[in-house]
Amino acid sequence: MNELTYREASMADLPFLDALIEADEVAAARDIAPPDNHGQQQEAMRAIEADPNHELWIVELDGTPVASFQLSYLPGVSRKGAWRGQIESVRVTPELRGKGVGAAMMRWAIARCEERGCGVVQLTSDVNRPDAHRFYERLGFSATHAGFKLRL
Repeated sequence: MNELTYREASMADLPFLDALIEADEVAAARDIAPPDNHGQQQEAMRAIEADPNHELWIVELDGTPVASFQLSYLPGVSRKGAWRGQIESVRVTPELRGKGVGAAMMRWAIARCEERGCGVVQLTSDVNRPDAHRFYERLGFSATHAGFKLRL
């Protein structure tokens, strides 16, 4: 595999991000887009771009987008005031799954959190993704907490 490159996402990447979501069986079934989805996505992208504690990354292979993920940096008073790096929306194009892109991308994301001074890196993963859970465990993550969500 050639070297992956990383760049922050822009509005122009929204169609690629939509394609990744659509190719993700669990997310596509869960995240049904409302009719005004494009406007909401643009608003979210502007908020991410404006906030230094949020980054949405596009991963490229030979100049072609192949994956993405979001990093959020969360301050807190627990853990002696350590910041947390939150990794969200981890997605790789279907044809490259299992080929090392995800592992390389996650190692890069963890290093980015370290650069930002985070004391812990955390993520959530849908309970319907046992393969993803094994993947994260191989990278050193532990399932130490139960996550809860409330749809609004």
